[in-house]
Amino acid sequence: MAGKKLIAICQSGGEFKTNDDGSLLYRGGDAHAMEIDGQLKYNDFKMEVAEMFNCDLGTIIIKYFLPGNKKTLITISNDKDLKRMINFHGSSDTTDIFVWTEVVAPDVSDMPASRSSRTTLSEAVVLVDAPPSVVDDVLDDAVDDTTETDEFLDTSFVLLDDTTNVDAGIDIPTVVPALAPVGSNDEKLIIGAQQWQNNITGVGQRFNSVHEFREALRKYAIAHQFAFKYKKNDSHRVTVKCKAEGCPWRIHASRLSTTQLICIKKMNATHTCEGAAVTTGYQATRSWVAGIIKERLKVNSNYKPKDIVNDIKQEYGIQLNYFQAWRGKEIAKEQLQGSYKEAYNQLPFFCEMIMDTNPGSLATFTTKDDSSFHRLFVSFHASLYGFQHGCRPLLFLDSIPLKSKYQGTLLAATAPDGDDGVFPVAFAVVDAETDDDWHWFLLQLKSALATAQSITFVADREKGLKDSIADIFGDVDVHHGYCLRYLSEQLIRDLKGQFSHEVKRLMIEDFYAAAYAPRPEGFQRCVESIKSISLEGYNWVMQSEPAHWANAYFLGARYNHMTSNFGELFYSWASDAHELPITQMIDAIRGKIMELIYTRRADSNQWLTRLTPSMEEKLEKDSLNVRSLQVLISAGNRFEVRGETIEIVDIDQWDCSCKGWQLTGLPCCHAIAVISCLGRNPYDYCSRYLTTDSYRLTYLESVYPVPNVDRPKQNDSSQNVVTVTPPPTRRPPGRPTTKRFGSQEVVKRQLQCSRCKGAGHNKSTCKQFLLEC
Repeated sequence: MAGKKLIAICQSGGEFKTNDDGSLLYRGGDAHAMEIDGQLKYNDFKMEVAEMFNCDLGTIIIKYFLPGNKKTLITISNDKDLKRMINFHGSSDTTDIFVWTEVVAPDVSDMPASRSSRTTLSEAVVLVDAPPSVVDDVLDDAVDDTTETDEFLDTSFVLLDDTTNVDAGIDIPTVVPALAPVGSNDEKLIIGAQQWQNNITGVGQRFNSVHEFREALRKYAIAHQFAFKYKKNDSHRVTVKCKAEGCPWRIHASRLSTTQLICIKKMNATHTCEGAAVTTGYQATRSWVAGIIKERLKVNSNYKPKDIVNDIKQEYGIQLNYFQAWRGKEIAKEQLQGSYKEAYNQLPFFCEMIMDTNPGSLATFTTKDDSSFHRLFVSFHASLYGFQHGCRPLLFLDSIPLKSKYQGTLLAATAPDGDDGVFPVAFAVVDAETDDDWHWFLLQLKSALATAQSITFVADREKGLKDSIADIFGDVDVHHGYCLRYLSEQLIRDLKGQFSHEVKRLMIEDFYAAAYAPRPEGFQRCVESIKSISLEGYNWVMQSEPAHWANAYFLGARYNHMTSNFGELFYSWASDAHELPITQMIDAIRGKIMELIYTRRADSNQWLTRLTPSMEEKLEKDSLNVRSLQVLISAGNRFEVRGETIEIVDIDQWDCSCKGWQLTGLPCCHAIAVISCLGRNPYDYCSRYLTTDSYRLTYLESVYPVPNVDRPKQNDSSQNVVTVTPPPTRRPPGRPTTKRFGSQEVVKRQLQCSRCKGAGHNKSTCKQFLLEC
């Protein structure tokens, strides 16, 4: 970055206007330009800016916007901040810099100060013409600075406007007091709590309920910087006194007879204490924290507890602990999204609504003996129709771990559409992935499909799938292709020898080549290559049932799809919605499927080709290789095609000895040569599943919305009401793993010694070197 020159457009004297979308627009003022780079020091930069606008070096504040973010101003206050700014704009030629000046207000320390705001203007620093975001950033900086020194500076930041303080009898700007310093005797009114100063007005004030009174009292105490304790606290009366020993502040409220209203009957509003106890978080209940952060959580679902702690401290002067912030966030999430527990109880009604609004769909669930959630299966009619009428009879099975409050696993069945895109067929949420869960999932899938067509499954050979597929789909022509990704990972784990990273990589390459080889002789050459590296690896490959994964021996039609990682689409959907209650998570996935079907249907309506775009491209590519081929009639409809090799094409059986036609569903170059000699159209010899018409059939039906309504109350006590409770599993403490589903990494890099070139250790632990010494 040192060689890169960035032009800083420095602006001052203007003002910010807020657009409708919340972004800030700077208008007016003067502007100057200067070149900066990564070698520039902050003090030099600040000095040049001060000279530029002819202002005092000690009074300027410098800020900028992050690229693509015009809502939040970032402060530059040291060398690191300046370098970060330059790095952030590394792909830009220019950046906007905004400059303000500080002035110290006149000394009016003789002004009367209320108990809730004892700050004198002689102690205050004033920001001239600064937008609210600038004030926020300055407050942030104040907290950062004081955190380093373990105490708050005795300084308050205020904002100037054109109003007049009548009480003081002089024309001064209205003061917006700022952060209350911890441990200071001169407490200052907190910006966020200013609105609560008059929550309690005195005797005769009425509230709709005891709860409303308690909340008003809590906010009033935070705004006026004191802590209280209850002397009496029940459903019809509340008596509260200041927590400080000897302080006379006291309030008593009770219910008005024959009503639910609570009225303040007695109040002594005098304080003799300093009131700093509020900063310990004593007054901050979890529900209060939830109410404060709820609106922010709507905007930022990743609002972290540590950020909540910082924000509450800055805006309200209250020091929360991590657990208080975490619990407050959980309550706020439930208020916004609904109860996790109630969502499980809504499952029976939710399943009914899915099948009512999407006729032909299947949504069913099971519970355990204790009524806790066990399994949920969902397949929409649009998905079932699309698979049966437009997709190749090929299903990928995979599982996705959920990071929700109650964990669980999402099981997914997907299919490739005619353009090799992922088409969702069915999914299930289970409390824990077991062989029994997969067996149940396949039973529901068989029931939903209600078809006798031949199906090829691509899935792991573990998890009990091998036996379950054969048992459940035994009445149809079914084939189980093992997923190469899982097999290769298992191969590396089972190898006992010490092999370098490079050797393992070569072994996996040979393994994949063996799987893709269309003929037995090609397969044999590849496994012999593995044998030359490791006899153990060769034996493992030969014992892993190549008939289930090698093209040369596999009897099903999987169209050269060798892995089951089509579940990546479901992974991304589940990751976006895993924090939601289960019914909302399912509905979020439903919305994604609905959007996917609509978008691909609209796109395909614009296609003018007979095949889908990707298949059209493959056919054209094979057609280019026809010119170098020679076609000879062998017998009947069998032809000999000569090129680099000699292949036999049976035009009636759609068969070529190179196996390319059978594996992909598209005529290979040898078949296209024969078709051209016969004067026929190659499109007539392409699998119907790869045509645009079949693609449109796949996305013909729509997924319809499920109304967001509560479960109706059962009036008939004789009617059975199914109760579903959350599963006993809970998310463990700590940060969830960030490892993504479907990772293609199958080999971990192994240590190699630079002295003896041995594997599994480095030179510092080399035994050979120690022996030589």
